[in-house]
Amino acid sequence: MRSPIQQSTPIFQLGAMARHVSNVSGLMPALRIAAVSLPLLVLAACSKEGAANTGGPGKMPPPEVNVVTVQQRDLGLDFEYAAQTAGSRETEVRARVAGILQNRVYEEGSRVKAGTVLFQIDPGTYQTQLASAEAAAGVSEAKLNQAKREFARLSPLAAEKAISQKEFDDAKSNLETAEASYKQVRAQVNEAKLNLGYTRVVAPIDGVTGVAAKSNGSLVTATDSLLTTIVQTDPVYINFSVPEADYLKLSKEVVSGKVALPGKRASNGSLAFDVQLKLADGSIFPATGKMNFVSERINPATGGFDARAQVPNPDGTLRPGQFVRVILSGAKRSSALAVPQRAVIDSPMGKIVFTVSPDNKLIPKPVELDGWSHGEWIVTKGLQGGDRVLVDGFIKAHDPGMVVTPVAISAKAALTPAPDAPPGAPAGKSAASAPASSAPAASAPAASSTPASASAQH
Repeated sequence: MRSPIQQSTPIFQLGAMARHVSNVSGLMPALRIAAVSLPLLVLAACSKEGAANTGGPGKMPPPEVNVVTVQQRDLGLDFEYAAQTAGSRETEVRARVAGILQNRVYEEGSRVKAGTVLFQIDPGTYQTQLASAEAAAGVSEAKLNQAKREFARLSPLAAEKAISQKEFDDAKSNLETAEASYKQVRAQVNEAKLNLGYTRVVAPIDGVTGVAAKSNGSLVTATDSLLTTIVQTDPVYINFSVPEADYLKLSKEVVSGKVALPGKRASNGSLAFDVQLKLADGSIFPATGKMNFVSERINPATGGFDARAQVPNPDGTLRPGQFVRVILSGAKRSSALAVPQRAVIDSPMGKIVFTVSPDNKLIPKPVELDGWSHGEWIVTKGLQGGDRVLVDGFIKAHDPGMVVTPVAISAKAALTPAPDAPPGAPAGKSAASAPASSAPAASAPAASSTPASASAQH
């Protein structure tokens, strides 16, 4: 069988195709040379342009970074715990006499003063008892007056021996009996008046009323006498617990002189801590209170010391039972070193910071932390006073030994968001940082703190 060329292609066409292939083959070496030379020319042009922009052939200037020079200083310590609010006085309002509940006078949930009438129990029965007691008192009083007159009439006769001694003694005994009977009846009158007054159930303290336990027309008995509750919310109590480990840790630091407490221990075990509250939405309650109680014993249910603070609540914003975080302030750590929160990095070796050497080179240093204070981590090991610590510029400068251009900023300025932080980033954290929690905590007889357990990640 012949090939398709042999079958259908004329001889003169085969000659033309041969000449075309020959021409193309001649162009191939030139095309290969152009393909290799073009990228080299582009790279050379870029290299020249980069050299022109940097001011030197092939070199980039050291990146600028923000640094803070750490110095030893006294740091304020805040101790934070989970807590729950409670009324400073919580009272059950109970009926003191039995009867039919005639009317609820107060508005549920309203704020009332001590002595305000809350309920009215049917007074009819007690009005009758009072009238009966007063009538009995009238009879007793008449008998008493008769005995007095009889004794007054016989007294001069007995002095003149005109009557027997027995007759005089009987008159005296009748007078004494009448006086005792009259006192007894008057006591019954007073009791009847009290019972009648108890039909008007009043508020025993100032506070906020609760829901009525009984509706109008219900029978109130001695065994079922609860009508409502009243809670006094100004001031409000804050109940919390101090872990034993925290207490032991800070006690050692107080003894060693590392930490100074705000005041001496009071007779009720409390210290002079100022108290602030962080609400569930993260806001800070505006009023500041005081710590006013610490238990001497560990609560086996919580493993810590029961403690309490007292905070003014004039507007009734805080209600009993709310979950809050209590912040105790006033203690100070002496001669401490601290770095901004975003300067600390999590690494496989633990927590580290980048310091800038005198010749402006980056040096990573492992550090040990012990809680944080107002946006700064407290460093107990790894740094010395005068060290320059990198706080901004981790994206540009993160290689050990890299030369940088340090720009000194104040510790206060370092607490503001980093320049490369995304919109809405919280103060004290860079763009790649993770929130660091684990706030320190407060103490019982000598206070305590919780070591920090997390740091910002870059």
